[in-house]
Amino acid sequence: MTDPATAALRLIEVSGTEALWLLEGSSQGRLVHLQRDQAVIRPASHVVEYGRLVVRAPVQAAAALARTALTYQVDEIRPAGTGWTVSVHGPAEVVTDPHEAAHYRRTLPGRSHGPHDTLLRLRPQSVSGFRIARADHPAGR
Repeated sequence: MTDPATAALRLIEVSGTEALWLLEGSSQGRLVHLQRDQAVIRPASHVVEYGRLVVRAPVQAAAALARTALTYQVDEIRPAGTGWTVSVHGPAEVVTDPHEAAHYRRTLPGRSHGPHDTLLRLRPQSVSGFRIARADHPAGR
């Protein structure tokens, strides 16, 4: 039997600009990368600066960068089931400049230290997003 509250929900695709705006308003997400042909998903924190997404994640840099591109996913789902989800995909590089790295380590909360505490700069090549809305709300908000 279908739950009436869930059945009344629908996905509304948003523009790339709105998706980036939603991403900028959040600070927590998930980094997705392949490791030995399996998807690995790790909690991460992020900030958007100068059109690039900087992510601090508990992964080893070599494992995360073994592929040419990474995916970062963020969502905000309310108890009623409404909210939004955004995915960003693109090439990434490790933040190596010591001053820049120190700035991001102060700015972004980390979950681990040492070789599993990596700062990545992701250049978004594709951004997609959806609002999850009640069927009776045309604007999806």
